[in-house]
Amino acid sequence: MTCLQMLLLVAWLLGPCLHMPMQDPRDCVLTCKLFPDEQSLITGGKAQALTLWDLVPTPQVRAHLASTGTTCFSLAISSDGQICVACFRGFVEIWDLQNQILIRKHEVPTYGSRCVDITGSKFWTGGEDTILYSWDLRSSQKLHQYNLQNEILSITHDPTEEWLLVGMRNSNIIILHTHRMEKFKVAVERYTFFHNLKFASCGSYFVTTLDETIQGLVAPSLRRSFQVQESSEIFCCDLSADDKYLVTGSKNGASVYQLLH
Repeated sequence: MTCLQMLLLVAWLLGPCLHMPMQDPRDCVLTCKLFPDEQSLITGGKAQALTLWDLVPTPQVRAHLASTGTTCFSLAISSDGQICVACFRGFVEIWDLQNQILIRKHEVPTYGSRCVDITGSKFWTGGEDTILYSWDLRSSQKLHQYNLQNEILSITHDPTEEWLLVGMRNSNIIILHTHRMEKFKVAVERYTFFHNLKFASCGSYFVTTLDETIQGLVAPSLRRSFQVQESSEIFCCDLSADDKYLVTGSKNGASVYQLLH
């Protein structure tokens, strides 16, 4: 799936390209998440609601979840597909996706709410204030905070949900254990506007995008397995569940790569 600043959501289903029109032509998709079963999708952005989509047998809107914010910057879905956390400026919304109800709205630091991820019973937020926050998913109580000393652009986890990858404005990648106080840094030290991270389902490598550059890094050695240069800045990326396809979204459109292992 690609999350582009456009009026249509583009779905790549390893077949013909499908265009799924938004409810309001003024809406803009900034973030989207595929459900773990790959049968459904949720989108957010500059809109008055989050949108749930059924992808099979024919893509169609299942429901609009009326949000209390005007711009959703990031979405995260729990591994069982039951809970969604949506990031807005200064707060998050926690949704029960099965019953389509808002569980709670919770305030988070205004400049620490650009991106979000879920691991087990915790969710994580980060942003311009350079601090990574961990929160209890049930109570929303703050558990820990880590001063990473650089703006946070992306957060993702490995398939075991034991390790968290944090993409920084200076292109560094911070690797943290989700339960133990362990932290490592992959130093790049290059200023970047867009930094995306996605772990492969197999757990043996992850993909990082830095502006126009795509890299595949082997875990845990961090050896580079591939590198591709695109013509414009990459806003987002995703891997298929079978790790065979990589999709990137940019201002000019979307690219689909077949990964040969």
